[in-house]
Amino acid sequence: MDAFSEPTFRKVLTKCIEEGPKHIILDLSKIDFVDSSGLGALVQLAKKAQTAEGTLQIVTNPRVTQTVKLVRLEQFLALQTSVEVAIENVKAA
Repeated sequence: MDAFSEPTFRKVLTKCIEEGPKHIILDLSKIDFVDSSGLGALVQLAKKAQTAEGTLQIVTNPRVTQTVKLVRLEQFLALQTSVEVAIENVKAA
């Protein structure tokens, strides 16, 4: 996810947050790269979900997790190790 794909990504997810369920699971486990624009989009989308009284659960892989930790956003973004764990977190919410 980079500056090229970020606008479309943000537009689609914003619509999901505004129109869809309160809790969204975003599976990024197959993503190889997230740049600063992608991280910015994740932060904005997580804030939108919180404002809508929902959550954005983000399923990651080690590479994405490492990138998020480099900028110290792991406490803010709800990173999950699998879709199953994310589903359990949504059920508990």
